Amino acid sequence: MAFSERVTRLKSSLIREILAAAQRPEVMSFAGGLPAEAMLPKVVWDEMPVAMGQYGMSEGEQALREALAAEARALGIECQASQVLVVSGSQQALDLAAKLYLDKGTEVLLEAPTYLAALQIFQLFGADCLAVPMQADGPDLAALRQRLQQHRPAFIYLIPTFQNPSGLRYSEAKRDAVAALLDEFGVTLIEDEPYRELSFDGASASPIVSRLRKASWIYTGTVSKTLLPGLRVGYLIASPDLFPYLLRLKQAADLHTNRVGQWQVLQWLGSEQHRQHLGTLRDYYRERRDAFQAALQTHFADLADWQQPEGGLFFWLTLKQPLDTRTLLAAALAVDVAFMPGEPFFPEPDQHHGHLRLNFSHVAPGQLEEGLRRLAQVVREGQRARAA
Repeated sequence: MAFSERVTRLKSSLIREILAAAQRPEVMSFAGGLPAEAMLPKVVWDEMPVAMGQYGMSEGEQALREALAAEARALGIECQASQVLVVSGSQQALDLAAKLYLDKGTEVLLEAPTYLAALQIFQLFGADCLAVPMQADGPDLAALRQRLQQHRPAFIYLIPTFQNPSGLRYSEAKRDAVAALLDEFGVTLIEDEPYRELSFDGASASPIVSRLRKASWIYTGTVSKTLLPGLRVGYLIASPDLFPYLLRLKQAADLHTNRVGQWQVLQWLGSEQHRQHLGTLRDYYRERRDAFQAALQTHFADLADWQQPEGGLFFWLTLKQPLDTRTLLAAALAVDVAFMPGEPFFPEPDQHHGHLRLNFSHVAPGQLEEGLRRLAQVVREGQRARAA
């Protein structure tokens, strides 16, 4: 078969494969970023207009675009509804951005580690993904400046609020410094914020795009982490110079995002019901985060280092005795535990052994302790086998 050259770069998603392997009900899965099913809100459809079943505008429902623009302005982003594009989950926003910018060999900057599916998309389109090392409060600024001086990246992709997979949140100083560097070098920012609403300490920080004065930008968000991931409704907001091109790419991709899901999102967004739901959700996940932290202290204190996340859905563990954590998957699944190895979150996975990403939102509290005990035992056995 004469497939495109691009298909030679197509990689399967390790996390989707792990989730498929973890479908057995007895498996305790720390692998995916799955919301807790107990916290998925009940939705009603009785009042949905019949017209929502018809074709719609590629940009999205106008009322929803207005509501999303208003929320963005409240965060400090200067934008109008005309800059909002409703997409099929924020994953599609990354796909559209890749189509806009990337040819084979195009250089892009990424956090190390970074969101696995973004890395997968960018590499599919042939990008040369250049890593920027991370510190506890954001990127290593000296390394970022050096990358910007030595290369001509098409864009930089950042997740500054409860980063996936590391869980870190950029400080105010780092946000200001990153914005200043991107303005100085004229590099487009793609800022991905799927976890912004899941803050457990009440603190917030305005997006980096709100601090830019010259550089082009794309800001993405989603309702998948706070309402229903099955709706597949996300959005992007873009600087005016980029929006027309992203809209045309959307038209070529799937005509428009499903109107049924958009209508449901609009019933929640900005409502008192939504505010109460978010408060309950944060409390619920904070309790699970705290229980996970306590269980990690019991079973992993001698094995790994980590920072307790202030929001989001993940713990990021760094083993004190590094090994390729991908080699532990089969043993973990054999004892009915699933986790996400850390290596695939780096552009050069074989140079970054010894990390695990663990989701704390999905496993029931009654199984949490036993699941982490089994996983710790798998790690110990793996390290003993490596040392033998």
